[in-house]
Amino acid sequence: MSNFTEVTSGLSFPEGPIAMPDGSVVLVEMFGPRLTRVLPDGTKETIAEIPGGPNGAALGPNGLFYVCNNGGCFMEAQLDGLTFPAHAGPDRWFGGRIQTVDPKTGKVTDLYTECNGVKLTAPNDLVFDEHGGFYFTDHGYSHDRSLVQTGILYAKNDGSMIKEVVFPAHEPNGIGLSPDGKKLYWAETWTGRVMQRDIVAPGEIAEVGIVDSSVCLYGFPGFQLLDSLAVDGGGNVCVATLVNGGISVISPEGELIDFYPTGDIMTTNICFGGKDLKTAYITLSGTGRLVKMEWKRPGLPLEFLNK
Repeated sequence: MSNFTEVTSGLSFPEGPIAMPDGSVVLVEMFGPRLTRVLPDGTKETIAEIPGGPNGAALGPNGLFYVCNNGGCFMEAQLDGLTFPAHAGPDRWFGGRIQTVDPKTGKVTDLYTECNGVKLTAPNDLVFDEHGGFYFTDHGYSHDRSLVQTGILYAKNDGSMIKEVVFPAHEPNGIGLSPDGKKLYWAETWTGRVMQRDIVAPGEIAEVGIVDSSVCLYGFPGFQLLDSLAVDGGGNVCVATLVNGGISVISPEGELIDFYPTGDIMTTNICFGGKDLKTAYITLSGTGRLVKMEWKRPGLPLEFLNK
């Protein structure tokens, strides 16, 4: 078990943590459903109620929070004292969207609900580049015998442009950028793979061949599922690993160099904050906790947050 400290508990499936400069952590509670600020003493404050399923969040260049909302494609399930996401039926799922939240007023605004006439299904996680645009994963939606295949998208922060840059992707989840901004990483939940593609211009991804092993940075052995991720200052991909329950660290060369067990099989996300970005905040969604621990490498500064 890794040596960590509990920041707060009683969260309703926390995800998408953002370590703020004032020492607080803003995160989503998917089954809240809401955007929540956790103060250093563990006190929780609701920033906004967000109907559906807020699944990931990031701070944009305009001071707004950008939220991936899966549209209620998951519902809360309990098993052996742990919380899990179960697939919801079409009567509950109303379609995914990218939303903004004004931290001063709590106003929630739909920014994108479709791309070129195709509705978003279940946006999951997002990351901003230095140009103010953001990449995000659409996790897809499955029910009974149907599965909606999705991909990776890029959009401008003002609602003026959205496009698909990778298709298909197999239930993509966490997403991040390399320190130089030239490589895009994402995790596929059920395949247990961390994928990578080169970025040739803002929102432009390099073409690859139909069989190209370089697009897979690392494939996990056995039954290990993946959730969200963060990149550290050395370019290592720190990915939340389900079932195994912890944070796996993959080098830019595609080697597993560290694993930090948490004791929660629904370990879903990590972000970096604190002095020198060497404090890791980790969401343990199965037990509804936010924890922190000292990290031996500094995190990668995020655009519009740590720089």
